[in-house]
Amino acid sequence: MASGLFARKPVAAFQRDLSDQQHALKRALGPLDLTLLGIGGIIGTGIFVLTGVAARQDAGPAVVASFALAGLVSALAALCYAEFATLLPISGSAYSYAYATLGELFAWIIGWDLVIEYAVAASTVASGWSGYFGVIIGQFGLELPAALSVGAFAGDGGLLNVPALAIILAVSALLVVGVRESASVNSAIVVLKTAVILYVIAAGVGHVAPANWSPFMPFGWSGVVAGAGLVFFAYIGFDSVTTAAEEARNPERDMPIGIIGSLLICTLLYIAVAGVITGMVPLPQIDTTAPLARAFRDVGENLGASLISAGAIIGLSSVLLVLLYGQSRIFFAMSRDGLLPPFFSRIHPRFRTPHLSTLLVGGLVALAAAIFPLDELARFVSIGTLAAFVLVAAGVIVLRRTAPDLHRPFRCPWVPVLPGLCILACLYLMSALGWETWLRLGIWMGIGLVIYFFYGRRHSRVAQASRAQ
Repeated sequence: MASGLFARKPVAAFQRDLSDQQHALKRALGPLDLTLLGIGGIIGTGIFVLTGVAARQDAGPAVVASFALAGLVSALAALCYAEFATLLPISGSAYSYAYATLGELFAWIIGWDLVIEYAVAASTVASGWSGYFGVIIGQFGLELPAALSVGAFAGDGGLLNVPALAIILAVSALLVVGVRESASVNSAIVVLKTAVILYVIAAGVGHVAPANWSPFMPFGWSGVVAGAGLVFFAYIGFDSVTTAAEEARNPERDMPIGIIGSLLICTLLYIAVAGVITGMVPLPQIDTTAPLARAFRDVGENLGASLISAGAIIGLSSVLLVLLYGQSRIFFAMSRDGLLPPFFSRIHPRFRTPHLSTLLVGGLVALAAAIFPLDELARFVSIGTLAAFVLVAAGVIVLRRTAPDLHRPFRCPWVPVLPGLCILACLYLMSALGWETWLRLGIWMGIGLVIYFFYGRRHSRVAQASRAQ
């Protein structure tokens, strides 16, 4: 029993999955598509919302350092992801990597953990999208009643968050049609929202008052670390590029470009925006719900505030697309291995997409976004993502020892030192997220283990093959 729990799925088995035409995905993405997919997933809630939260509650103006620290930890993880993405260019991201290196139980744990990173994060982003949508229509004298704009469990007379429900269902429908079409829409959105971010930097720098940066670190280094743990949510997205490995035209070349390129671009933008916003207004006046738009409104730039609100709507839409895309592909991979029911890996005969998985994930995420207040879950999402990074880094070290002769088109440098630093850095940020967040993670993992032992363990293709042998 115990040995079966840690049975690894051979690399050759992954390669057979790639040649299975019944469950084959369409290879349609190039390096630019992958880079824009990563940027589309990264630039969103973190920059439009969490900048204000981290500055006010944790780091002060040193939120700039928080973004830099979170970006550095993400860069360590990105190098580990890039090695796996070229070695195993298959759907499933960290789940598939763990299955090949650490065994089935760890693969299930990381796959279940990734639900936090993608599905729960998508629900949170949809709630934020709904709030910005209310601001936009309010400028035209329109207002949705609380019953149709606030979730039932959020109080304030809420019943159903209709805008959040609608945007999730619309994005899910787009993903069903096809990854090529979805990537084209995402690319257009990325161009628009990147232009908005550049506008914030260029227009805001003229309103910076250096006095607002003093004291720079009012809550000390512990505040910087706590802020980094929170804004780590903002970097979710670069690893979602790896979920598209099976749909990349030339994964050996294109995956490292997409992963590292999108992360580098977004880190530079984050640091610049954080510096501008904390310099435009005093710390007590930084808004925690719409910090960029409010900062421009406070300095009399009302047109700029409106443009930023529109950019937030656009930006959060592409984040939703990337998160829902990633979650459906992870369930697709887990189903193909027998750990989830087979309908999750069923492919649409025309669009060649996992349509049932996409629709089910979209429906559940939409329901959660429509009825639950999820604005408090950023730390929960961050701890889930950091846990995934720990297992990926550990997997690189293990596979270098157990299968040193495998062809690795991209090799993470300085193994085991660099992956070891990644593990320590992730655990360091996780330690700053509070015991409540750890408790939520423990409960979630407990639920996942129950599902695994009652269903996944019994239907695992790897376990069945092992028993047959």
